[in-house]
Amino acid sequence: MGVLNTRKNKKYSYQPRYYKGEGNPFELKHKFDDYRVTVGDNKGLKNKFGSAIDDFKYNGDKTGANRRILYIIAALVLVFLFIIDFDLSIFSIES
Repeated sequence: MGVLNTRKNKKYSYQPRYYKGEGNPFELKHKFDDYRVTVGDNKGLKNKFGSAIDDFKYNGDKTGANRRILYIIAALVLVFLFIIDFDLSIFSIES
């Protein structure tokens, strides 16, 4: 009955009739996978975070999106502090 063993999928050597391309026509792959560093055979959470940080460090931000996001976050934090009526005088240096 095979309680301990799982069934293996059958493999066929089917070749499409009119396919003249290279590689496997049935391989599902995103078109930007060749340019990404974080997609691939890196296993584990630590390796994925390490490759993402390396990609962030060595590929410069050409559009200024990171700076724009930081400005938006800073503005939202200031609005939040204004809404909760936070006293900013604790940061001033007075004796």
